[in-house]
Amino acid sequence: MLHTSDWHLGRSFHRVGLLEAQRAFIDHLVDTVREQRVDVVLVAGDVYDRAVPPLTAVELFDDALHRLADLGVPTVMISGNHDSPRRLGVGAGLIERAGIHLRTAPAACGTPVLLADAHGDVAFYGLPYLEPALVREELGARRGSHAAVLEAAMDRVRADLATRPAGTRSVVLAHAFVAGGAESDSERDITVGGVAAVPAAVFDGVDYTALGHLHGSQTITERVRYSGSPLAYSFSETDHRKTMWLIDLDAAGAVTAERLDCPVPRPLARIRGRLDDLLDDPRLERHEQAWVEATLTDAHRPQEPMARLARRFPHVVSLVFEPDRAPEDPLASYAQRLRGRTDRQIAEDFVAHVRGGRAADEAEAAVLTTALDAVRLAGTETVREETR
Repeated sequence: MLHTSDWHLGRSFHRVGLLEAQRAFIDHLVDTVREQRVDVVLVAGDVYDRAVPPLTAVELFDDALHRLADLGVPTVMISGNHDSPRRLGVGAGLIERAGIHLRTAPAACGTPVLLADAHGDVAFYGLPYLEPALVREELGARRGSHAAVLEAAMDRVRADLATRPAGTRSVVLAHAFVAGGAESDSERDITVGGVAAVPAAVFDGVDYTALGHLHGSQTITERVRYSGSPLAYSFSETDHRKTMWLIDLDAAGAVTAERLDCPVPRPLARIRGRLDDLLDDPRLERHEQAWVEATLTDAHRPQEPMARLARRFPHVVSLVFEPDRAPEDPLASYAQRLRGRTDRQIAEDFVAHVRGGRAADEAEAAVLTTALDAVRLAGTETVREETR
């Protein structure tokens, strides 16, 4: 199995188009399938970067499906939180005849794609991104949380698997934030009720879980893994090694995993210091052809910093100002003070600030959480309405 996810077709990087880099990844994917004699391709969500993708992204997706179908290699694919399930799933029944299995409907979580090898059947279950407030009733979940809806979906998976012949191996594709995974800045928040992460134990009982959503390739357990995105989509991914997982299941369902590198269109670099130092430092020569995020620490904002940086670093795309000041300095960067804090923490800090230090009590904190969740859910429902 070749496990990949988070293609985000149609996305740009700080206003730099990535279509050609994404096209190069698709070329690499197809070549890998051919060279490694892959039996099945797994795409664990976020095929597109937004619910209504640009035509160029749709054309690239169409080209990828045709090329995989031409190889005669089945593909199992789910929708992620960036995708419109209804749009991505259009024509799924017809496309399935070509070996492309799109799983975008929550109700179909317990209906597997059955594929066979020399050792027998493998059941592939597709769990698309499950927005708790929208699927809780449909799945019969006990609570409106990510963990609860995933548990309900996995109950359906295990119930179906129990009806299969002994020795049937199983694979789940899911798009979720699993506890133990490391985040980056380019993933859209899926927090509900202040709790986004679900325990890996939710996926107990299957041989392999192919995860999508987090952009770093990660091993949660030997049987639960993130492939990560094939390209870097934020500077928080500067140190990522972009790969796909080549997964082998033996006759007993034991997992063997190998990381296969993806092509790098241009390296990323984060540099920091006074503008004059960044322009003169010989150690930064290795970053001159990279995409660069420069953080300037000058006490006062220099004149034309972007233009001056671009003479040495022609691919500088992000400029951050963080003047070196004492922590108690009232002019310290507001963004710096907010870094690493959740929306709920920021709101609670504001309440404490305007009330002279009296923090929100338990009931008030619950009201803030409900309000934040309602705003995020309203945005999700707007997207759903726009894609109908």
